[in-house]
Amino acid sequence: MDTTTAMDALRQLQIETPSWAYGNSGTRFKVFAQAGVPRDPYEKIADAAIVHRFTGSAPSVAIHIPWDRVDDFGHLAEFARGEGVSVGTVNSNVFQDDDYMLGSVTNPDPRIRRKATDHLLECVDIMDATGSSDLKLWFSDGTNYPGQDDIRLRQDRLYEALAEVYARLGSDQRMLLEYKLFEPAFYTMDVPDWGVSFAHCLKLGEKAVVCVDTGHHAPGTNIEFIVAFLLREGKLGAFDFNSRFYADDDLMAGAADPFQLFRIMHEVVKAGVVHAGSGVSFMLDQCHNIEPKIPGQIRSIMNVQEATAKALIVDQPSLTAAQLSGDVLGANGVLMDAYNTDVRDMVRELRAGIGLDPEPMKAYAASGYAQRISDERVGGSQAGWGA
Repeated sequence: MDTTTAMDALRQLQIETPSWAYGNSGTRFKVFAQAGVPRDPYEKIADAAIVHRFTGSAPSVAIHIPWDRVDDFGHLAEFARGEGVSVGTVNSNVFQDDDYMLGSVTNPDPRIRRKATDHLLECVDIMDATGSSDLKLWFSDGTNYPGQDDIRLRQDRLYEALAEVYARLGSDQRMLLEYKLFEPAFYTMDVPDWGVSFAHCLKLGEKAVVCVDTGHHAPGTNIEFIVAFLLREGKLGAFDFNSRFYADDDLMAGAADPFQLFRIMHEVVKAGVVHAGSGVSFMLDQCHNIEPKIPGQIRSIMNVQEATAKALIVDQPSLTAAQLSGDVLGANGVLMDAYNTDVRDMVRELRAGIGLDPEPMKAYAASGYAQRISDERVGGSQAGWGA
């Protein structure tokens, strides 16, 4: 793809940021509070709008319920529009209530299963109020010990809840089913991998699609293969971008393995689903523990943009020719040539072309926004995990 065409495609890339990335987060050992952290969902959206203002590529913000619960979700959506963004994916939370110790929708207790399913249905109501089209479901459900519960029966319970929520979706709404190999359950997770998610989505129908979180796999997993397969089947609905070194580290996208991010985006580019409205949405899902929140989101977006730009300039005709002729090293060389190309000037030119500062990190630092929110957001309770 030539540079002009690649820039046109890159201009259409939209990356959703998550409300929880702007709050305080940490590890099992410590959550480090930072000055200027939002105290309510409105301030989270205001920070997300700043990220969009400096990158031009983050026009929506995902919300998490009940962390982002407000009295009037229509008003929250109106506020977001006034800030130049929109409320995007609605994320459910059935993992922080004491009732869910043995699972939520797969719990042996029918009362708890009902409670969890009702929460998922409430999230669809919130989608209606905000105009959101995507409901993201992630379940911490699983077991810690052999024999603790019936593995097959838990899948029956899971599907029963998913089917009820699926039936509640509007014609323009989707269910994104996320998965995670391990944690918090250590023997079995009820949705441990893309295959289980895919199987349930396939049975549910066309409005159910898989969400790939890049940190939720076993070490060494070929994520781009999963992406290519799901794209082929029309069941890849969304990405949660982050980076990992050992487990689900939720570091900035492209920080641990930028080559992996490039390989993933190469499959996305080949399938022609970079643009908004393609049926594949892109979101960051990160916890900024030691780095400032807003710059962490800006840098992550820049990393995804650069990986996508490299994927867009792959010489696809040469790659295809090498593949068909069995030229192993030639094919690999085509990919490596694109990956080793410095695309930063290309992305800077893109930003300048839409009236933005070519250097988002420097522009944000010079804006004074960080100091302003540090001075203004005094008192109240800072947002964080569970708030």
